[in-house]
Amino acid sequence: MIQQANEINKKDFNQNPFNLDNKSAYQTWRAHKLENYPSDLSGLVVEINEPRQLSRAEHEAILARCRIANMAVYVSTVTDEDKAIAHGISKPFNLMQLDLDNNMCADDDGITSLTVADGGTRQTYIPYTNRPINWHTDGYYNSLDKQIHAFLLHCVRSAKEGGENALLDYEIAYILLRDENPEYIHALMQPDVLCIPANVVEGTEIRPTLCGPVFSITPDGNLHMRYTKRTRSITWKQDKTTTAAVKFLENVLDSDSAYIFRATLQSGQGLISNNVLHNRTGFNDSTDASAHRLLYRARYYQRVGGS
Repeated sequence: MIQQANEINKKDFNQNPFNLDNKSAYQTWRAHKLENYPSDLSGLVVEINEPRQLSRAEHEAILARCRIANMAVYVSTVTDEDKAIAHGISKPFNLMQLDLDNNMCADDDGITSLTVADGGTRQTYIPYTNRPINWHTDGYYNSLDKQIHAFLLHCVRSAKEGGENALLDYEIAYILLRDENPEYIHALMQPDVLCIPANVVEGTEIRPTLCGPVFSITPDGNLHMRYTKRTRSITWKQDKTTTAAVKFLENVLDSDSAYIFRATLQSGQGLISNNVLHNRTGFNDSTDASAHRLLYRARYYQRVGGS
């Protein structure tokens, strides 16, 4: 759940590093954040034995990486087509509250099977095609009281070629923006800075128009981000500072920044994260339908382990 600064305990907000008026708290947090930040993808990887039952050491290793970089990549030799794997990975991190209300293409159990759809409603949405997906955080179109704070991607089968994800910790994006110009953060915290038009299908409104901030502070003092780099079906607030902030962020996302990690998940591998910024390249599947790319995705209203 998003809670604006004026709704958070005043004393806590005054000490919060994401309070633009507290430069000292920000600098202390920033130094700690960057001190041991991973230099490449290998710093996020944790090898695990049985994903349905993490050992204490595996759990702690994943949690440590999420606390540093808001994400971890796990690697296992278990390649079963079993959704219990997704549940088994998520449960130890207190990820229990699946996004059921805003995920109409999810399976009945709330876990989404991401694979190319041959027909039906799913084929009208890019995640169920082999086309590239632009930078975004999951659930940016959700209502503000049902924001996605964590997600899991588990790879059952990778594509024949392509399907790479680029990943950027949103706290790093915040640092880059604030260091460039603190007013960029102020602009992106405006309650109406990013609007998503209503989703209307055959004359029926599936989802109403939704406006909200890009950056916000949760009731427990954590930073949250909702964002999409798509250029159609979104509306940005039209003021000079917002336009400059959006352009600066787009330039970061289009760059070869050392903070952007790239990974093509293979069978038995997965990503668990506090809803970091991510994209996906296009891909080509095998001609064998039984070997088509398949990932399980679970989206949650909680953060990983309350981190």
